[in-house]
Amino acid sequence: MIEKIGKIKLDLTHYPGEDLYCDGDVEDELLEIARNYSEVEFSRIIEERKRWEILYHLSPLRENIVEWLPINRAMKVLEVGSGCGAITGAFSKKAGEVTCVELSKKRSMINAYRHMEADNVTIHVGNFQDVEPDLSKDYDYICLIGVFEYAQAYIGSETPYEDFLRIIKKHLKPGGHIAIAIENKFGLKYWAGCREDHLGEYFCGIEDYPEGGVVRTFTKNGLLSIAKNCGFSETQMYYPYPDYKFMTALYSDRRLPQRGELSNNNRNFDRDRIQLFDEKRVFDTILKEGQFPLFSNSYLLLLGPALSEEYVKYSNDRKEDFRIKTLQRAAGFGRKIEKHPLSKAAESHIEATALACEKLAQRYRGSLLAVNECKLERTADGAPYITIKFLEGKTLEEILDERLYKNDLEGFHNLFDEYLKRISYGVEKEIADYDLIFENIIIGQDSNGCYKIDSTWNVIDCEWTFERVIDTKEIAFRAIYCYLLEDEKRNGLNPDLIFSKLEIGPAEAEQYRRQEMKFQKYVTGKRLSMAEIREAIGQPVYTLADFCDGLGRKVSDDRVQIYEDTGNGFQEEQSFFPEEDGEQLVRTDENTVELSVKIPRGRSAVRIDPGSHSCVIYIRRISWNGEEISLKGKQIQMNGFRIGEEVYAFPTNDPNITLSLWGLSSGEENRLEAVMEVTRMPEETVRHLQKRGLFS
Repeated sequence: MIEKIGKIKLDLTHYPGEDLYCDGDVEDELLEIARNYSEVEFSRIIEERKRWEILYHLSPLRENIVEWLPINRAMKVLEVGSGCGAITGAFSKKAGEVTCVELSKKRSMINAYRHMEADNVTIHVGNFQDVEPDLSKDYDYICLIGVFEYAQAYIGSETPYEDFLRIIKKHLKPGGHIAIAIENKFGLKYWAGCREDHLGEYFCGIEDYPEGGVVRTFTKNGLLSIAKNCGFSETQMYYPYPDYKFMTALYSDRRLPQRGELSNNNRNFDRDRIQLFDEKRVFDTILKEGQFPLFSNSYLLLLGPALSEEYVKYSNDRKEDFRIKTLQRAAGFGRKIEKHPLSKAAESHIEATALACEKLAQRYRGSLLAVNECKLERTADGAPYITIKFLEGKTLEEILDERLYKNDLEGFHNLFDEYLKRISYGVEKEIADYDLIFENIIIGQDSNGCYKIDSTWNVIDCEWTFERVIDTKEIAFRAIYCYLLEDEKRNGLNPDLIFSKLEIGPAEAEQYRRQEMKFQKYVTGKRLSMAEIREAIGQPVYTLADFCDGLGRKVSDDRVQIYEDTGNGFQEEQSFFPEEDGEQLVRTDENTVELSVKIPRGRSAVRIDPGSHSCVIYIRRISWNGEEISLKGKQIQMNGFRIGEEVYAFPTNDPNITLSLWGLSSGEENRLEAVMEVTRMPEETVRHLQKRGLFS
C-alpha cells in the first residue's frame, strides 16, 4: 500500500500496523513542526525551544556527514534507518532516486512533511528484514548513519554485524560505496568524562559494555576487521569532528588534523558530564604522538573505491549569505582546494571572494606577501565555486607557537615585526583582507626542510576581503587577539608589548574588540552558536574538583558561579566561584546575595549562575561599573521567566542570568555588582510548571 505526503511516497507494504519504537511526546512535537513550519525556520525553533531532541533532529548541521559525498542525479541512494529525515534532504537534493527504510511510521511522516516537495524519495516503513527482499540491487551509495551499532537488535545471529553488512552488500552496485557513520568506543570524549551516547553511562564503551545490551560501537581496528571479514578490500576511514552528528570538519588519513585545530570539545547537549581534563590539550598531545585515529570521537567508514576527497570543512553555522564548505581533493599527483556555496544566497559571496582575491593579489604584487592562486569555476548546473592552489608548508601560527613554547620571545617579536611589515605593503589602496590572521599565512620550506622566513609568504584565504582602506594596526590587532583567544597556552605572551608597538591605547583596543564582536555578528547573523545553544539547553559540566570536594554536583547547590565569555561562548574553564577567588560575595541572610566582582577587559558577556537548583529570584539590582542595568531591555537574558515585578522563576537545576557587555563602557578592570534574593523552588512546583508547559 502506498500513501503520499506531498510528493513523497510512503510504502506501507511491510508496516506491521503499529510503531514498535517511539521516543515519546517529542515525536508529536516534531510532527507538528514539520507540518507547520518550513526548514528555514528550524534554526529559530531550535533556539526558542532549547531541547536536545529538537536540536538533534532538526539541526542543518546533521546533513554535513553526507553532504560532501560525490552523489549526482544519475545515482541511486539507499538510506537505512532514515528516522525523522535529518539527512534525507541532503540525498534528495543530489541523487536521482532515494530509497529510505524506517521502522516507525510517525518518524517517516515527519521525514515526509519535511521534504514533501522531493519527488525522488520513497520511504519503506517496516522492519528492515521484511523490507530488504523488495530492495533493488544497484544502489550507488548505501548509507548507515547511526544505524550499524544496533545490528544485533534486528539481526538474530552469532555474528550480527558481519551478517548485516553482507546483506547490505547484496544491494550495492559494482563500484558503489557503503558509508557507515558511528561513534568510536575509544573516543576521547568518553575518556574525558562524557557519558556513552546510547546507554548514558560513564565509561561503559571503554569497558567493553560489561552490562550487556544490544548496542555496540567499535574502534577503528574493530570496524576494519568486520569489513575485511565481509570481503571488502577497499576501505577509507574518515574522522568527523567534533563527531558525526554535528560535524564541522571531516579529516582522513591523507589529511589529519594539526595541533591547535581541535578546540570545540564540549558536546554534552543531551546529558550532564564530567570534565576530567582539557580535551584540546590532550588532543594536541595525541596528534603529536600520531594517535588521532585511535581517539577520534566518531568514524565514517567508506567501503568501496577510493574517493578524491581528503578533507572537508563546513561553515554552515553562519547566516544564509555566507554558508560555504571547503574541500581538499587529490588531483593527479597533487592536491587542490575548493570552496563551494551551501545555499543559493551564498553564491554571490563565492563570486565576490574570487574577485577580491584578484584585487588583493594586485595590491601585494611586488612585495614579499603573495596571494594564493584563486580561480572562479562553475559546476554543470551553473553554480559558482572557487579552486585554490594547494600549498605545502607551515602556517605562521605554528611557527609563532614554536617560538613561544621555546620561550624565544625575541624570535616571536621579530617574526611579528616581519608580519607587520609585509601586511603593510600597499596600505593606501582600497582593498584589504580583514582576516589576515596567522593561520591564514603559509611559509614554505627549502630543500633542507627549513622554513624560509626570508622568502615570500603566501596568503591562503581571502574570504573576508573588503574594498576599503583598513589600517594595518587594526588587522594586526585582530590577528593577535584571535591568536590569544584560541589557546590558553599562549597566555605567557604579553599583548601590551605588541599593542604599544602598534601604538594602540586602551580606548582604541576596546574599540577594536567591539568591532570584532560586530564582525562576528555580521558573519553569523542573529543565529546562536552551537556553544550558546548548549548553554541554553543547560546540561551542566562537572569538574573533577567538584567531586573531590565530596559532592556530586557543582560543589554546593548554593554557590554562585561566574562565567566570562572571551569570544568562544561560556565555558567551564573560563569561570570562577567568587568565594574562592577573593572576590566580594556577602550573604546578608539565608536567601540574600550581594555580589561584587572584577571582570577584566576583553569579555563580550558575563553570566551569573546563582546556584545549582530550581529557584525563584527577586533581582534588586544588577550594575556594571556603577551603572544600573534595566531588566526589561535586551542587555540581560535569563533562562527563567518573569512572574512579577523584578521576580523570575527558574525551574531548572542550572539557572543563569546573562549580561551582554555590548555597548557598555569598559576599562582594564570592571566591576559587576548584583543584589538578589534566591529562594529554592520545591520539586513539586517545578513539575507543575513543566506540566503546564510554562518551562521545558
